[in-house]
Amino acid sequence: MKKLSLTLTGVLLASSALIAPAHAIAQTDPAAAPVSGAQDAPSEPQDVGEIVVLGRYIPEPNRETAEVASFLTSEDLERTGDSNAAAALTRVTGLSIVEGRFIYVRGLGERYSSALLNGSPLPSPEPLQRVVPLDLFPSSILESVTVQKSYSADFPGEFGGGVIDLRTIDAPREPFFNFQASVGGNTETSGKDNLIYFGSRTDFLGFDDDTREVPGLIQLAFDQGQQINGANFDDETLQDMGQSLVNAPLRLIQRQTTPANFGLSAAGGTTVDTEIGEFGVFATASYDNSWSGRDGVQQEAQFSGDDLVLRNDYNVVSNQNDVQLSLMGGLSWSNVDHEVKWTNFYVRSTTKEARIKEGQDFITTQDYRTDYTEWFVRQLFTTQLAGEHDFLDGALEFDWRAAYAKTSRDAPYESRFSYSKDAVGEYRHEIQDDQISFSELDDDVVSGGADVKYHLPLSDAREAIFSAGVASMENNRSAERHDLLFFAPNGLTDSQIHSRVDYLFSDYNINPNTLVLQEIGGRNGAGAYDADLKVNAVYAMVDAEIIPLIRTAVGVRFEDGKQSVTPRDLFGDGTTFTSTEINEEYVLPSATATWNFAEDQQVRLGASMTIGRPQFRELAPQAYTDTETDRTFIGNPYLVDTEITNIDARYEWYFANQQFVTAGVFYKDLTKPVESIIIQVGDQKQQSYLNAPSATIMGAEFEVKKYFEFPDLTTPFLANKRWLVQANYTYSNSEIKVGGDDRVRTINGGGVDEAATPYLIDGSRLQGQSDHVANAQLGWEDDAARSQATLIVNYVSERVTARGAGLGAGREPDYVQEPGVFLDFVYRKDFTVLGGREMGLGIELRNLLGTDFDEHQELGNTIRVNNYDLGQSASISLTARF
Repeated sequence: MKKLSLTLTGVLLASSALIAPAHAIAQTDPAAAPVSGAQDAPSEPQDVGEIVVLGRYIPEPNRETAEVASFLTSEDLERTGDSNAAAALTRVTGLSIVEGRFIYVRGLGERYSSALLNGSPLPSPEPLQRVVPLDLFPSSILESVTVQKSYSADFPGEFGGGVIDLRTIDAPREPFFNFQASVGGNTETSGKDNLIYFGSRTDFLGFDDDTREVPGLIQLAFDQGQQINGANFDDETLQDMGQSLVNAPLRLIQRQTTPANFGLSAAGGTTVDTEIGEFGVFATASYDNSWSGRDGVQQEAQFSGDDLVLRNDYNVVSNQNDVQLSLMGGLSWSNVDHEVKWTNFYVRSTTKEARIKEGQDFITTQDYRTDYTEWFVRQLFTTQLAGEHDFLDGALEFDWRAAYAKTSRDAPYESRFSYSKDAVGEYRHEIQDDQISFSELDDDVVSGGADVKYHLPLSDAREAIFSAGVASMENNRSAERHDLLFFAPNGLTDSQIHSRVDYLFSDYNINPNTLVLQEIGGRNGAGAYDADLKVNAVYAMVDAEIIPLIRTAVGVRFEDGKQSVTPRDLFGDGTTFTSTEINEEYVLPSATATWNFAEDQQVRLGASMTIGRPQFRELAPQAYTDTETDRTFIGNPYLVDTEITNIDARYEWYFANQQFVTAGVFYKDLTKPVESIIIQVGDQKQQSYLNAPSATIMGAEFEVKKYFEFPDLTTPFLANKRWLVQANYTYSNSEIKVGGDDRVRTINGGGVDEAATPYLIDGSRLQGQSDHVANAQLGWEDDAARSQATLIVNYVSERVTARGAGLGAGREPDYVQEPGVFLDFVYRKDFTVLGGREMGLGIELRNLLGTDFDEHQELGNTIRVNNYDLGQSASISLTARF
């Protein structure tokens, strides 16, 4: 789509045309650089219609959109060397990353942002999120990323911080094939003596050799909805079930020297010209195997007078092996007016972790230890068919898309074995606290949409674009979890309770008199739930430069959304549960005006109304333990949608090619935002959710990008290079509004209205919001040496991760994380070997300052909720281009 824009020079010339409508004389400023594609000015005057001088330095993406947006190009992705989309997006103004996977836009959590792949929505394999984790997308498959921060009606109405649209690579104009190999390590992990458990022989591939398959008798009980206990099965069957569980390979934690990280990737494609158009094909494949070891501290607090003191203090040692396999392929056909693409993407991400948590509980004055062995498999498959068609010489555009995406998360043999220290300092089994869990989550999305645009000329230089479209999306999720443990009907002998874990749970001890398998939990809807979200939408927009210099985009979207979460009993005893249903219809207006008041300068002003829906997991009353924090989460079925009013303004000055300064402000008013809280369930703290009455967030953004060249210097190192300085900074401030008459609904309160002030403090920050987010890049490009180097700095100030436990005056302070400063260095160099073979060398150094992970509470004393060293990382890669 071609869009034209008047500048100040154009208005002056147009005014001349109005004074003398029969003739207008075009003149060229000899000092001005020619516009790309323009011919030399004729020596004699000639008649023209309306004269337009385009903003020659405004990049195409910024010119095409009427909205406040940021863009990552393939050049940006290559320069920073980030391995996946989540890491790459931290370089964008106002964006920060949480848990290495989820993106926060302008301080708003992932629930307030949506992620699209080539314009289609995606499901999530994460139990706690409906938004797909962006670490699943290798940067090698991405052509560009758009982060739109002001809302337009052609995007889904779930829009708080912004929408992230990942655009994948396409078939190339010229044939190519690349192969890359990389190796790396981390100072906290590589070559160190770290924890490990055997698992299966093929774990290094990210695939289990069926060692972790649910045993047949146990799977049959799960399928038939029969709880595993003495009431449903005889002694012999229970013994067979218990002995069928894999023992030492999945339970015994050992130590070994951790190997280096390594990865392999390949990509290729070509396009063929035929009589009926161009046919293109491309494919990519990658395999990454990495390790991350941790040695940290996890503490919980309690009050002693007005100060916080330790309730327990644990040292946590872990070692995690992540294996990711991704495959992508696509076909395309195009001619002058039509293009059809079929794109397919598959990724499998496997995490294998061994973890030991050891320390003291100051309430019982007892020392405890818990051993964990875990295996998580996340998979995503998506296929999309899309078309773009031009009619009437491009005046009429018709685009369509249809997509199916499916994700899954499988966690077999998620095991926990507990110990306490006896009087002589030896650990003894506490089998009543042991647990072996099997959980599965399946999530799929079927979506489709169509858009039509009509270009109506307003003059030779201006046009109005009328757009309309429809979109439909259905998201279904099913989650199920079974928890097992062994109990000792007659107690255990001293030698048994002090024995090694695989000796205790050997077949010899699994019998009706020693150890008996049973299934716990699963009733009252706590073990499984089904969820679905259906959204049908229609929108209309007008994007026009009716007034010269001022481009206005106005639209409205109607969305009909139906969301439900239904707990179900695992044991099929006929118990029914009331579904949580949120059925809402919304009319969501949007308007943005862009004033191109000077050459290569413009101001944008936007306003809109959007929504945020609770995520499935936030609505499901099912306990779930997050292995990242060892924190237990439980949903709240009484949550409602969040309604958001958005206002944005931004100034943009593109003073040279690929160089610019932007500055903007934003304001958001949220009604019923979802906030997390800590609730007390017996002697255990769990994290849940509620709707705060309201909140506001406001802030400012600034970004600059400038190249410097010093050809006159005598020092070759400086003179032969083009130097880059790029930086962005975002300041934001949020406040929760809570009054004495405000009410909330919590899971503990059973959905009854309760006073909000015991749970929330008026004026406190929104969860996840950081006041300051800054990025800086300093680097060079040397065309002669074919090299590029960049020093990258990222800073995120403290943010609230969860509200403190307790109510009113007895409420603990919030959990606060300090992400801190990260310094990275990336170097790239191309060279030629073997008679012309093109090669590429890459060196990446990460976290050079050694910043650690720090989450804490503070009141009188500092409680280290979750702290560990991240270490410094280094990797080197070699690419062959064919």
